[in-house]
Amino acid sequence: MTGQQRREQLLTIGRSLFAEKGFDATSVEEIAARAKVSKPVVYEHFGGKEGLYAVIVDREVDALLGSLSAALSRGGHPKVTVEAAAFALLDYIEENTDGFRILVRDSPVAQATGTFSSLIGDVASQVEHILAAQFTRQGFDAEHAPMYAQMLVGMIALTGQWWLEARSPGKAEVAAHLVNLAWNGLRGIEPDPQLSRAWRTRTDPQD
Repeated sequence: MTGQQRREQLLTIGRSLFAEKGFDATSVEEIAARAKVSKPVVYEHFGGKEGLYAVIVDREVDALLGSLSAALSRGGHPKVTVEAAAFALLDYIEENTDGFRILVRDSPVAQATGTFSSLIGDVASQVEHILAAQFTRQGFDAEHAPMYAQMLVGMIALTGQWWLEARSPGKAEVAAHLVNLAWNGLRGIEPDPQLSRAWRTRTDPQD
């Protein structure tokens, strides 16, 4: 292997082990054994377990934040924006389960390099501008937009953490119910919520 290929191999193995066992229960010895290399090779590339973990967390944060940011920049009706954000998170969980498990775990390294809560804070700051513009158009106090952004993003994020293990109902149904609560509120909640036309053509093998 080239140096870059070896680095990517170690990242892949480390990602799998950290997701399966957590940071504390994963050792450099185990990472090296799975890669069929000696421990010094791991240290050479990452300086130790902490360095490897930090790179993995940074990659996952960038991937998820990029996905959510793209969803929020779609524009259009605010309800469709909420749907897009919900789908972006659920898509990420479905396609990058190991990465999401790592993000929602607590570890000293994650606290230093980027936690799930800090990532959610970054997303909420983007949602804040969308909500502020919507509040202004409707004559509401835009000063409350940051608080509502935290509420909305937090609700979607916590639902995603639950769905990580549950995986039922399917992705589209979860998104529809998320938007039902966020858009209609408890007083106007619909018993059988449907996604907007923009999302009805999406395929979801679990639905």
